[in-house]
Amino acid sequence: MGRFFLTGDTHGAFGRIETFCKMYNTSKDDILCILGDAGINYFLDTRDWLLKQKISALPITLFCVHGNHEERPYNIQTYKIIEWNKGKVYFEEEFPNILFAIDGEIYNINNKSCLVIGGAYSVDKEYRLLRGWNWFKDEQPNKEIIKYVEKQITKQRQFDIVLSHTCPIDTEPRHMFLSFIDQSKVDKTTEMFLQRVANWIKFDSWYFGHFHSDWDNGKYHMLFNSYKEIL
Repeated sequence: MGRFFLTGDTHGAFGRIETFCKMYNTSKDDILCILGDAGINYFLDTRDWLLKQKISALPITLFCVHGNHEERPYNIQTYKIIEWNKGKVYFEEEFPNILFAIDGEIYNINNKSCLVIGGAYSVDKEYRLLRGWNWFKDEQPNKEIIKYVEKQITKQRQFDIVLSHTCPIDTEPRHMFLSFIDQSKVDKTTEMFLQRVANWIKFDSWYFGHFHSDWDNGKYHMLFNSYKEIL
């Protein structure tokens, strides 16, 4: 297996990923985890197919956490479930190097145990709905996903890495909150669930995206435009 990298949301804009691949001379043995909102399954029409056709030519394997600006693969008929690095992922035969993590799966990537829990609430939900833009009702983990995650972490409580889209509620970067968003109206269900997980398990590092900035406090790491190689 090649190298293992992490980065933040791309929202369908993969120009910087193309530059990254050139800079690091990557191959499809290398893995780049996008921490949610890859933007690959947003339009649900030929625009998604054209994007996937383009990025599948990149010399890298994309491993995507579920975000809140994209449809879940289980709602898209072309996706199948396959075994990958001791866990299960969603994949399409036409684009074998574009993979989506399944929430609650535990992967072994370059000898690192990785727990993945995607999803988040969209603070721009009403804005998108008013304009007829796509909003996805399954953006947050549902009861079945939460039950599966809980089942998984009763079997294994120690992890090298946790990968998510948003973060546990105690780690929220409140200094980055948008001033025009009324936080009392923001659904924090996923953040509270992630906090319960964080309190229950042991882990070395937790990586997340969602907030469109780069920041960390030593144990929790927020990524957006930056990249992190997991050694």
